[in-house]
Amino acid sequence: MNMPAPEFRNTPATPNANAPRVLRGAEMIVEALLAEGVRTVWGYPGGAVLPIYDAIAGQSALQHLLVRHEQAAVHAADGYARATGEVGVALVTSGPGVTNAVTGIATAYFDSIPMVVLSGNVPTSMIGEDAFQECDAVGITRPIVKHNFLVADVGSLAVTLKKAFHLARTGRPGPVLVDIPKDVALASAPFHYPDKVEIRSYRPAVEGHDGQIRHAAQLLREARRPYLYVGGGAVTAGATVALRELAALADAPVTTTLMALGAFSAADPRYLGMPGMHGTYEANRAMQECDVLVAIGARFDDRVIGNVADFCATPRQIVHIDIDPASIGKRVRPTVPIVGDARLVLEKLVAALREGRTPLADRADWWQRIDSWRARRCLAYVRDGQCIKPQYVIETLSRLAGGNAIICSDVGQHQMWAAQHYRFTEPRRWINSGGLGTMGVGLPYAMGVKHAFPERDVIAITGDGSIQMCIQELSTCKQYDLPVKIVSLNNGYLGMVRQLQHVEYERRYSQSYMEALPDFPALARAYGHIGLSVDTEADVEPALREALAQKTRTVFLDIHVDGSENVWPMIPGGRGLDEMLLGESTSTDGWR
Repeated sequence: MNMPAPEFRNTPATPNANAPRVLRGAEMIVEALLAEGVRTVWGYPGGAVLPIYDAIAGQSALQHLLVRHEQAAVHAADGYARATGEVGVALVTSGPGVTNAVTGIATAYFDSIPMVVLSGNVPTSMIGEDAFQECDAVGITRPIVKHNFLVADVGSLAVTLKKAFHLARTGRPGPVLVDIPKDVALASAPFHYPDKVEIRSYRPAVEGHDGQIRHAAQLLREARRPYLYVGGGAVTAGATVALRELAALADAPVTTTLMALGAFSAADPRYLGMPGMHGTYEANRAMQECDVLVAIGARFDDRVIGNVADFCATPRQIVHIDIDPASIGKRVRPTVPIVGDARLVLEKLVAALREGRTPLADRADWWQRIDSWRARRCLAYVRDGQCIKPQYVIETLSRLAGGNAIICSDVGQHQMWAAQHYRFTEPRRWINSGGLGTMGVGLPYAMGVKHAFPERDVIAITGDGSIQMCIQELSTCKQYDLPVKIVSLNNGYLGMVRQLQHVEYERRYSQSYMEALPDFPALARAYGHIGLSVDTEADVEPALREALAQKTRTVFLDIHVDGSENVWPMIPGGRGLDEMLLGESTSTDGWR
């Protein structure tokens, strides 16, 4: 929503009240952000962006949070965007500021997260001369942004910023970079921020084709083995209500990808869990044996369907709903492609099912088969009461924290255990890096989320490897009073690397053991937080309760878990969904 224009301390009075105000480029940036409803910017200053920081200092409506590394600035803005659905904003300087931000930009790009990254550059007269801290931000980021801009003239700055926000949040969302040379930030021009913007050739389809939707409805009615495969696009589109209505109306089982956990409640009996590499036995069996598969905001990626040839060898009717036409048919050719916003398409699909006169085909046999697969209890694990099992930690946390907590995960074994064993019942309660698989995101994600939702419990689930990549952000948590909870499943290894070496490299554990770990609780206390160490299973629940009770303090829980535990089930790389490893076996399950 639009906010009052800030009073800049250096802005000259405008003689004609009806004439546009004359502002410096840096001031235009602040005004544009406020007009877009932005209240928070995550960043790190440097010479090329000091004019922008000076403009930020001259007003109070826009808050800037100073991180300790530019990568964390982008991750925090990303986490904020994932949790709220709004555009996250990060501000970095030229040269190393931009290159440090690249990982965060790519992380957001792979998961279609709306974000605007503002980067500084050397003055326009020095571009291309290898000036101090110069780099080609546009060229470097081109493969990992939805779009990027180099602003060469202050007169085009306002409309460029409007385009950036429009592109970031519409269609398939994604990060947009705006590179601003220092002289553009210092130059002055009349300022007018447009209410809307038209971009030639950019017209995202949102409604979905009515004929294709009716066709999809007919396939669902006739299906004896229907299955709803839900990806992160359903969360982005806010399609949860329509999805749950569709599942009930079609009496269809549902699987949600890593990016869509919570879009369909884990408490619903129709939910089969997550599919793919570390998905459940029942979810993957249903994926292979359904006769009508409805993919909603999902992209059939390698971690979900495994080997494409194996997946496509099984005949089935496929309905693929996605707002990005380039994603449809990219890996798997659908029977019924539908380009459109997931929520709008699902609402039409529900209406078409209700209007149809053909009764649903009998699904009794399908549900019996699903129940037989569930009986395998593929996520079961063995507890001995002494050695702490990581699955037990996650299950206990899920029971204690409840559905209102927001879980931010790093990447690795702990991420998969959280996805498998935490029961998410609502969307945007699970914040993690899916497509790029970026270690180190957990803590800065939690900062962005906690800033957006200070009243909620925000918990970062991490490991001893991941947490060290952005651990300096404990300082940011202290400075800005962001009392997140950090649950570290410390197994002394780069766990997922060790597991792949265990399964695929004959247990040759090359460089996956962490031989010199810090005293994490002491390190947390050095940053001004609470640090606790947990070494026995009996201490897990009391420690989690104590951490959750500390509403105004950041708490670091260093939980020493079984270092030999692996994430099961697992599909080895390059294998098909019917080649799952269900436990300590080097042979596949081979259900065919």
